[in-house]
Amino acid sequence: MTSATAALRPTSVPASTALRSDPVAQATLLLRIAFTVAPILFGLDKFANVLTDDWTRYLAPAFNDIIPGDAATAMYIVGVVEVVAGLVVAVVPRFGGLLVAGWLAGIIVNLLIVGGYGDIALRDFGLLLGALTLSRLASVPRR
Repeated sequence: MTSATAALRPTSVPASTALRSDPVAQATLLLRIAFTVAPILFGLDKFANVLTDDWTRYLAPAFNDIIPGDAATAMYIVGVVEVVAGLVVAVVPRFGGLLVAGWLAGIIVNLLIVGGYGDIALRDFGLLLGALTLSRLASVPRR
């Protein structure tokens, strides 16, 4: 099996003995849970509007102009991408971590273009580093 094929192979959850004694397994599982649940919840909220009443205010006009439809449609597309990214993390965390990191980089650029959301962009940068960490930890061979 090539390393590229191995990177896309689904990763199982470590045995409970490993989770009790191996800090790498513990950290990987915690990050895997976080980067599965958070993107899925944020993605679903693009349809439900529970966390905010207007997701469209976070969309830079420059991006709104190139995405088909209006800003609300763009947010629905964003929601679908976020749900898919969370599911990829659940199944293939090594690749999913990179996917989420790339997505967060796009969000950061978008927020900086919009302006006034530097605090959220900085938080998302920390999340980006966590997603990259997940990808690296998920690539460590099991002991």
